[in-house]
Amino acid sequence: MSYKILLVEDEAQIASIVLKYLDQESYTCVWAKNGFEALEKLDDEIYHLVILDVMMPGIDGFEVLKELRELSDTPVIMLTAKNQEMDRIKGFDLGADDYVSKPFSPRELVRRIKALFKRVYGENEDAYLSVGDLKLYTQSMRLFKEDVEIPITGTEFRLLLTFMKHKNAVLSRDQLIQLSFGTSYDGYDRNIDSHIKRLRQKIETSPKNPKYLVTKYGAGYIFGGDL
Repeated sequence: MSYKILLVEDEAQIASIVLKYLDQESYTCVWAKNGFEALEKLDDEIYHLVILDVMMPGIDGFEVLKELRELSDTPVIMLTAKNQEMDRIKGFDLGADDYVSKPFSPRELVRRIKALFKRVYGENEDAYLSVGDLKLYTQSMRLFKEDVEIPITGTEFRLLLTFMKHKNAVLSRDQLIQLSFGTSYDGYDRNIDSHIKRLRQKIETSPKNPKYLVTKYGAGYIFGGDL
C-alpha cells in the first residue's frame, strides 16, 4: 500500500531532511510550510498521516490539529521543540497519536511512522463499503472501481461515505451537509451540487445518465437507486 503523508513544518532545513528520509521509504510526501497552507491541503486531498509541527507562525499546530479533528481521524504525529509534559498532554487531548520532541532522529521518526501505520492500517483492519463495482475503504480513504483506484478529495470521500451508508435513501442538501460535515461546514449548500458533479465524473460510466448518484428533483439525491 502506498501511503501519502503531509509534513507541516515551517523550518525548511528540518523539512528537507524529513522529506528525504520519507522519500527513501517510498512514501508520497507533501510539504506545507505553515498552518494555513496545511489546512488548505487537508481540505483538497486525503492523507494517511500528518506530521505536524507545534510552533509555527500564524496558527500553531494545536489549532491545526483541532480543525483537523472536526473533520477527520487521520493519524497525527506532533513535532515540537518543547519538552514539557503539559504540551504533550495538550496534544494528546486534542487527538494526536504520537509525539516527537526536537531535536529528533529521522530514523526514529520513520520507525514511529511505520509502527503507527501498522497499528492503524494493518492487514484486515481497513474495512470497506461496496455498492455495485465501487469499493470505498474507510480507514485509508481510498476509492476503487472495478479494482482500479480513483483519486478523490477529502470532501468527496466524506460525501461518498455518507451516500454509501445511506444507500437508496433520498438525501437533501441539508442532510448531506449534516451527515458528512456536521457543524464544521462553512460553504453554501449549493456547493454540494458542484462536489456531486465532480463525483459523477469519477464514478459514473455516463455522468449525464448516472446509475449511482441520481438526482431526485425537488428532494435531493439518492445513491444506488438505479443499480
